[in-house]
Amino acid sequence: MNQQTHFFFAIKIPEETKLMMKKNCERLKEILPFNRWIHHEDLHITLAFLGNAPYENLSNAVDNVHEALRETKGFLLELNKLGIFGKVESPRIFWVDTKESMELEAVRNKVFTACVEAGFQLETRPFKSHITLARKWAGDQHFDKKLLEVWNDLQPDPLIFKVNEVALYQTHLDKTPKYEVKKIYQLK
Repeated sequence: MNQQTHFFFAIKIPEETKLMMKKNCERLKEILPFNRWIHHEDLHITLAFLGNAPYENLSNAVDNVHEALRETKGFLLELNKLGIFGKVESPRIFWVDTKESMELEAVRNKVFTACVEAGFQLETRPFKSHITLARKWAGDQHFDKKLLEVWNDLQPDPLIFKVNEVALYQTHLDKTPKYEVKKIYQLK
């Protein structure tokens, strides 16, 4: 079976942060029945989803993003609160977001613009900084929004991490973890 592969640019989450999030997700799994939990190595913040990228466009995007991020400095991000996308009673995406960050917005805008200039038509919905934790509610009961308040119990101290890298990822649906880093852009 020939599966299409997809590419996307994302903030690469540091390993120590991924391990802390893995520990929190193990505890969340006990109370939140979602069909698929994201492997901790696949945690990231998407900046631009390219989809099935033609080679020339992808090559141009790689160069454009390199140029756009050339003088960009690393910055701190803080995880904020849990949330969902989709129907409240049966969410399709379960995530944790970040506190508002002008630096993150600036990096996202640079990457987004670089990809558009490379010929990609990207998602036009407003950017919502988040890290997907799980997909597809599988509970017997409707999802209870009060469950979104458990993050403070799991993570009483702020979870802050340094953003040092943006990465180009390739998706491999038949593997776990399923996202392969193809290129790293080191921030100053």
